[in-house]
Amino acid sequence: MKSFFRTIIILAGIAIGPGIVMLVYSAVQGLTGMDPYLALLPWANLLIFIVSAIVSGIIFIFLSRPIVEAIIKFVNNLEEHLVNSPAKTVVAAAVGLAFGLLIAFLLSWPIDRIQIIWISLPVDIIVYILCGYIGVRVAVKTSAKVNRPIFSRAKGKQAEEPFFKETEEEISRPKILDTSVIIDGRIFDICKTGVFEGTIVIPEFVLSELRHIADSADSLKRSKGRRGLDILNKIQKELDIPVEISSVDYDDVAEVDAKLLRMAKDMGGMVVTNDFNLNKVAAVQGVSVFNINDLSNAVKPVLLPGEELSVTILKEGKENGQGIAYLDDGTMIVVENASNRIGQTLEVAVTSVLQTSAGRMIFAKISE
Repeated sequence: MKSFFRTIIILAGIAIGPGIVMLVYSAVQGLTGMDPYLALLPWANLLIFIVSAIVSGIIFIFLSRPIVEAIIKFVNNLEEHLVNSPAKTVVAAAVGLAFGLLIAFLLSWPIDRIQIIWISLPVDIIVYILCGYIGVRVAVKTSAKVNRPIFSRAKGKQAEEPFFKETEEEISRPKILDTSVIIDGRIFDICKTGVFEGTIVIPEFVLSELRHIADSADSLKRSKGRRGLDILNKIQKELDIPVEISSVDYDDVAEVDAKLLRMAKDMGGMVVTNDFNLNKVAAVQGVSVFNINDLSNAVKPVLLPGEELSVTILKEGKENGQGIAYLDDGTMIVVENASNRIGQTLEVAVTSVLQTSAGRMIFAKISE
């Protein structure tokens, strides 16, 4: 494939030499009124065209390798972006490109009236590239904010399914971070694993809340706020994942959580949080939520009733006779009849496991 492309580029380079000569002839004729082609002898014109073709061909022989490598690299990057992008984004980009090129055609029409080709041609190229780029960017940005399907199966009423059903829509929808999950810090490691696909959205009102926490007089809150800002900085600079700072705000809503849920509805996005209460409110309102506590619980080792493990009793439990111990991952273990064994390491047997979005609790008894 590389050899084929290099051959095409070299042949194009050979043709460019005589083309440049023709441009020079046209420029001289336009400035002086004399046609150089007629002024020179036929063998001289032939020699000039042959020499120009050889020189430009030799130049493009050396340039063909880096040009081909740059083209292949560009195509591979473009293919990777298209494969990883949702179908909605690809369709929107294609439509935007078509509209951009149409606008460029309309704008370039009066420019083409200029008969000086070395002026009109570069201007046309710039106009087409600029309009095509703007069309793609505007279409992609707009498609991310569209929540309702444009094409439906039935007219006059909203269909339940879009005409173009996307299997990747749930995966690639925008992920909107809330304040608690940023301060938590685990979101950086989660993003680093590549679990998230799509754009990470950070609302400006969340940034404002983080700055307010970072400026708090309370030293604990201040350190949490600064850690959250550091986490955001690391996500933007160290991860190969698109991050968007959204300026969308809702002046009629006071609470940050309510703004997050409303933004998720408007963008068709998903709220990323570790707030148990926000998780419940979102479920009531039908907003998709990614709770990192659920992810954390999902990757923890599964303990079945009857399994035995060694734990150290650290404190008394809420109920009479209970002792509290913790696993290495922070999971709390409630041990029956162990309130008087604080500080001791015991062999216990699991009796039951309670798992919720707020965390996981293991109930056990002392092994006999």
